[in-house]
Amino acid sequence: MCSELIIGVGYNEQKTGWMPVDERVATLQRLYADEPRVRIVSYSGLTVDAAREVGAQYILRGLRSVKDYEYELHMADVNRQLSGIDTLILFSSPEYAAISSSVVRELAHFGHDISPYLPQVD
Repeated sequence: MCSELIIGVGYNEQKTGWMPVDERVATLQRLYADEPRVRIVSYSGLTVDAAREVGAQYILRGLRSVKDYEYELHMADVNRQLSGIDTLILFSSPEYAAISSSVVRELAHFGHDISPYLPQVD
């Protein structure tokens, strides 16, 4: 689909993330270490501004449900108006459709094994 995939790790300095942004970036870099066409960057602010800054032609988003679709449709329209950058949508595999970062954080908070929901990183 593309010659380079840039994974943007967004952060909001006003929020406390589950994992520090540097750690998230490092984890993704290890995960994609053997993929020369994948680059990991961190950013604050709007995703569309970060996409424009790195020269992206598209924003790639994943959908789990109709609920996600409504939100992503509006974001795609605004992003296109702001930048001319279109959004491409990929649908999740059915076995992951019910998984969200909120669910994973809650499971971890109550001591459950979250490894089935996370990529295996060396």
